[in-house]
Amino acid sequence: MSRILNIFKQLEAKNKTAFIPFITAGDSGLDNSEALVFTLADSGADIIELGMPFSDPMADGPVIAKSHERAVADGVNLHDVFAIVERFREHNQSTGIVLMGYTNPIEVFGYKEFALRAHEAGVDGILVVDMPPEEVHDLKEELDKVGIDLIFLVAPTTTDERLQYIAEMATGYIYFVSLKGVTGAGNLDVASVNHHLERMRNYFKLPVGVGFGISNAEVAKQVGENADAVIVGSALVSIIEELSSDKDTMITKVGKLAKEISNAIN
Repeated sequence: MSRILNIFKQLEAKNKTAFIPFITAGDSGLDNSEALVFTLADSGADIIELGMPFSDPMADGPVIAKSHERAVADGVNLHDVFAIVERFREHNQSTGIVLMGYTNPIEVFGYKEFALRAHEAGVDGILVVDMPPEEVHDLKEELDKVGIDLIFLVAPTTTDERLQYIAEMATGYIYFVSLKGVTGAGNLDVASVNHHLERMRNYFKLPVGVGFGISNAEVAKQVGENADAVIVGSALVSIIEELSSDKDTMITKVGKLAKEISNAIN
């Protein structure tokens, strides 16, 4: 059993919802990112999604897109991302780590080399935003060899036929994009989210996490009543952008919001 599925199994036994925060690796500096990963784990994160910086983050809204731009401008690459995970694993073997990003850097790295390096560093899952399910075979084959979960995005517009197709390949958990559009956009309709969760569970045996539009503990609590995981990104990345020049305050505020959300959903 993968670390991710083991995390969900343990949470299910306690009737708890997973908290999955997102930050972009290298945003505000590699040292700060590393400190934030530890802070998120200490503040209740069960799994941490770590963004792999990319120059054209087309699926992301302004807040997260700018975090990619800042990290790319600082020269942050996949080697740096793996190094953050590796140092985290020296102290923490229980929190899941998922790398989230785009196809191009992975292709440049090479699927086999990427999978081996990710496994060596201690990565548990990969989510590739712009790789359609029809094109994942080669990458999935390499990830399967080293026991890394391949996680898929599902949207409100995803058809039943496509849900069935994804269900045959996905491992770890499903990331439900609760809003149409880019990250950080719009107001969340919790009733609509619950409707889609019910529909997806006709196809998925895996846990389903809900992301996009969850900006505070109150919304997180509402979503967490039916979702297996609550995923929060833009609200945390906004703090990093605002306080990038004041490391201590930034880390404190990120930890505070993370703890509020973690406590609210459980």
